[in-house]
Amino acid sequence: MHFIHTLLTLLTASILGAAIGYERQFRQRTAGLRTNTLVATSAAIFVHLAMTIDGSGGAVRVISYVVSGVGFLGAGAIMKEGMNIRGLNTAATLWGSAAVGACAGCGLYGDALAATLFVLAANTLLRPLVNMVNKQPFNDVNGESTYQICVIAFEHEQREALAKFKQVLQGENCFISHLDIEPFGDDDVEITATLMPASVTTPVLDQTINKLLNDSMMKQAYYSRIAGSG
Repeated sequence: MHFIHTLLTLLTASILGAAIGYERQFRQRTAGLRTNTLVATSAAIFVHLAMTIDGSGGAVRVISYVVSGVGFLGAGAIMKEGMNIRGLNTAATLWGSAAVGACAGCGLYGDALAATLFVLAANTLLRPLVNMVNKQPFNDVNGESTYQICVIAFEHEQREALAKFKQVLQGENCFISHLDIEPFGDDDVEITATLMPASVTTPVLDQTINKLLNDSMMKQAYYSRIAGSG
């Protein structure tokens, strides 16, 4: 009887994990059919084993370990491409698969099925809504974007120009997250400040550029919005 219950537990976790993984595989995501099936089944194995040996108390402890372990697995699915982050949804889906497996491991088959349906709904039914929101025109007032402000200055005035650059940005509450200095031509340098993601309006950016251009050390000044932000 115990063996049959174990088979039912693992079969439930495998099938439901595969259902989640199929949707990911169909969309050619990093963690697809096999990964989600293995995550759900493995979580079920550990939780079911703890339930068998140590009862509900042991299961609770193992579930906490599963949560921590899947966190590392999810981190491996997240990739940074320039200023864009990919794989967050895949990592979140792995959390869902682990949760489904944990429910199945505890013998909560109805809960496991419900969790599967909600994970699938988040990855499928919400997609049209996401696409609709992404197609809306960007609003500088309400949107949150990442901007870069660049200036061109003489190389021999680099230190003074950098100090002035920082002073102007600080005065306009434009907080810098990353600063980069590169050669520009034979005698100049390009100083690029990537701003902290925040609600920065176009008028503030225009005013900042005007202040920079009014300084004799700044040969050029301009800003740009990083693609994919906002």
